[in-house]
Amino acid sequence: MSTQLDRDAVAQFIYHEARLADEHRYDEWEALWADDALYWLPAGSGDIDPESQVSYIYDNRARLASRIRQLKTGKRHSQAPQSALSRMIGNMSLSQVDDLIEVDATFQLVEARHEQQTLWAGRVTYHLRQTGERYQLVRKKVVLVNADHALSNVAFLI
Repeated sequence: MSTQLDRDAVAQFIYHEARLADEHRYDEWEALWADDALYWLPAGSGDIDPESQVSYIYDNRARLASRIRQLKTGKRHSQAPQSALSRMIGNMSLSQVDDLIEVDATFQLVEARHEQQTLWAGRVTYHLRQTGERYQLVRKKVVLVNADHALSNVAFLI
């Protein structure tokens, strides 16, 4: 985990994941996820128990696949037309946690929809599993800087 090459490969994977989400390339984005995946967007601080407290999104692999199927229909009212998305990932740090690679990063995401722009920002923690030279997303936790306020519709992949 300490070599520059590993850091570069992990960073490229994270950037690729962001681009796929921004470009609504749902099948390719979904293929990045492990079968035991968890996609989590907590309400309030990131230090909550998602089993007993409210989260904006708390999707296991099956629910994530269902969310993607809905987005792909083009009939999801909250995303007709689709939001134009552009995100920047920064301040990335990597560490080894058991058999997973933990990536902690900041992000800013601009969403443009109906002649309005919304800025989303926060911290994202990824847990990746490496199999050979391939990475899989096992967990993605997104903590918005304003998660303790009422949010507008989060009907896209954040």
